[in-house]
Amino acid sequence: MGVNSNRVEDFSSLEMGVRVSSESSEAVMVVATMPPQMEIHRVCLPPNKTTFQKLKHRLSEIFFPDDPLHGFKNQSSYRKLVLGLQFFFPIFHWAPTYSLPLLRSDVISGLTIASLAIPQGISYAKLANLPPIIGLYSSFVPPLIYSILGSSRHLAVGPVSIASLVMGTMLNNVVSYSEDPVLYLKLAFTATFFAGLFQASLGLLRLGFIIDFLSKATLVGFMAGAAVIVSLQQLKGLLGIVHFTSKMQIIPVLTSVFQQRHEWSWQTIVMGFGFLAFLLITRQISLRRPKLFWVSAAAPLTSVILSTLLVFFLKSKVHGVSIIGNLPKGLNPPSSNMLYFHGSYLAVAIKTGIVTGILSLTEGIAVGRTFAALRNYQVDGNKEMMAIGFMNMAGSCSSCYVTTGSFSRSAVNYNAGAQTAVSNIILASTVLVTLLFLMPLFYYTPNFILAAIIITAVIGLIDYEAVYKLWKVDKLDCFACLCSFFGVLFISVPLGLAIACWSISIQGSTACHKAKHYGVRESPRNTNISKSEPIQRSNEGSFISYTRCGVSHLLCKFHLHTRKVVITNIPCLINLQVGLVVDQVPRKELTLRWVREEEEQIQANNGNALKCVILDMTAVTAIDTSGIDTICELRKMLEKRSLQFVLANPAGNVMEKLHQSKILDSFGMNGLYLTVGEAVADISSLWKAQP
Repeated sequence: MGVNSNRVEDFSSLEMGVRVSSESSEAVMVVATMPPQMEIHRVCLPPNKTTFQKLKHRLSEIFFPDDPLHGFKNQSSYRKLVLGLQFFFPIFHWAPTYSLPLLRSDVISGLTIASLAIPQGISYAKLANLPPIIGLYSSFVPPLIYSILGSSRHLAVGPVSIASLVMGTMLNNVVSYSEDPVLYLKLAFTATFFAGLFQASLGLLRLGFIIDFLSKATLVGFMAGAAVIVSLQQLKGLLGIVHFTSKMQIIPVLTSVFQQRHEWSWQTIVMGFGFLAFLLITRQISLRRPKLFWVSAAAPLTSVILSTLLVFFLKSKVHGVSIIGNLPKGLNPPSSNMLYFHGSYLAVAIKTGIVTGILSLTEGIAVGRTFAALRNYQVDGNKEMMAIGFMNMAGSCSSCYVTTGSFSRSAVNYNAGAQTAVSNIILASTVLVTLLFLMPLFYYTPNFILAAIIITAVIGLIDYEAVYKLWKVDKLDCFACLCSFFGVLFISVPLGLAIACWSISIQGSTACHKAKHYGVRESPRNTNISKSEPIQRSNEGSFISYTRCGVSHLLCKFHLHTRKVVITNIPCLINLQVGLVVDQVPRKELTLRWVREEEEQIQANNGNALKCVILDMTAVTAIDTSGIDTICELRKMLEKRSLQFVLANPAGNVMEKLHQSKILDSFGMNGLYLTVGEAVADISSLWKAQP
């Protein structure tokens, strides 16, 4: 770990000392070597602003941190029209430059993810207690909508396990599909509509930062607990049990498994666990050798084909094996007439839609940003919310349930070489051919293979390494993770998520209480830069410092020997009080916006290129694992822009967590300083030394 060696020294020993001789009245003066005198700059008041101007400025930074209309400035009317179409329909951005080599790559990746999406779609629909054909419908219309509205090049859209589980659990607590299938379908489509409405509203109102309330620790525990519950529920198909509990807690599920031992089918057990072992082996092969990603991608469809053939040829000898049965051919039937907007179950549909909408948004945006970072392009979170929201609203009118970007399919899409959203169009086209011509081939597909596919897909949601890292870095984050995990296992899926959020709020309150004390006791003695709004200038012009965003944010520009340094101050990242979180969540977007504006100003003035961003962490008195991940992402984004990223003046407990998370290893010897002044001085001296 590289850490700069500069430290705060006590200069009291350097002050002038006086020693009086006891034998005479002569005073002996002992003068120590004085440090070079530091230039003191006058602190001035900020420019006067009206209340309306301040409010406008604050709201613009909360809701428009990335300045989405920046590209429309100083453009002609025709150009503004083109930019508007590209803004709302990203397909107009990349379609004019689309080429045959790109199509070749997208066709290969689209066919690859289709081989995974078709069996997963059927399986996830059963997980939501819906007919299997609904899963295929949901793999046709939503990918087409997303290919027009979505901004991610690698996101593969379709049903996902977590949203399917939550929807099935919440609706089944009120209405059973076996007892009233029509009402259950109405509630599922209505919940999908409200999920899409909620998601699109968040994007249109620029409220995407609300998703960040769910920290990484919460999601790790929630997904692990949900994966365990989903896997145990699949024992019904793997063991051949007919009468199985519909509850989603671990105790009722295990009780039902052993109470129904007389229904166990040894033929189903042998074939089911055999195919499960095959799927798990192929998954491990792809994990250990990423170039063989196609092995695990093709394994589900291969298993469906082999198991269907096996059951078909042994149907006269093997009895008691449950099969899918008849699946209707044809395109998605319209379902707008089935939307349920009145009645006693409307509240259940709205609540289910909001919960599944939040979870699917969180997964979809996180997946999209992950692969965008690997290819060095930006994914607009608010645009993604609108795309996913309109996609689900359209899906609810065409017999689809909640869909989003799947991590497993998106990873396969990325590894297969997808270049644009055309891969989703190829996926939808393949599903279309399946719906029109291949439905009878699934008649003998056994249910045990669907259970094996689901277990293989959700087992990757159990992230042991992330839990261990949480324990090493932040015990409170690990506590929130465990609360979420055990809440899902022993209480219910929605309440488990609520318990995790409650534990996070307690952690945030504790951090806020600590921050008040740290602010009084551990204020740096030699702070070089004011944390308020003053404009600081020197007569020589070698040092210019001013604030851009008021009390909470600081962007200082240093002109040191024709070199420029942008310094961004981000206050407490862990504070979860609403009034502060709204102000602090969009920091990455704000930082990139400031960097872009600074680079544009430099270019307009024909100045030297921007080279370094210094993050002043004086006000960061506490940090959690989500904050640490944010710093890592910011460093990667700035490095891809050839900008050095430096941390200055982290507090003691922040430094401890940064060290435990191993993040400091990536910053190197010149990546961490005690003060902003030392960072500027050392970095500028290194630049001077360069030939």
